[in-house]
Amino acid sequence: MTQIATVERIIDADHAEISVPRKSACGHDCEECAGCGVSGAAVHAKAANPIGARPGQKVVVESSTRKMLYIVVLVYLIPVVLFLAGYLITAALTSVVGLQYLAAILGFAVGIAAAIAYDRRLRDRGGLSFTIVRLF
Repeated sequence: MTQIATVERIIDADHAEISVPRKSACGHDCEECAGCGVSGAAVHAKAANPIGARPGQKVVVESSTRKMLYIVVLVYLIPVVLFLAGYLITAALTSVVGLQYLAAILGFAVGIAAAIAYDRRLRDRGGLSFTIVRLF
């Protein structure tokens, strides 16, 4: 997966800190909405700098698409699947609606907890790995 980033600072001879604009589904047409207040949000990350990019330069960075898709599945899909599984399995076993709702909420909570645990583990290991491939 490639993205446009800005080099913020040089960490060492082989690495730089980059700033990647955060993408969202809203499209940032703020004149139409003006409701989220997310404009300008960016993610800071460490990136391999084999081309010797300097602070302030716009660069193209590459990250593992496989790892990114794994994160997307974990964060978005697993909580929803566990929510539905909790509800449907409980619905098949009992007709008590309150218990069905409770199982669905617990399934969703387990999915969110798994996503948070993975995020912490990923952060401890240095986060996603980016590589600067060329100047923009």
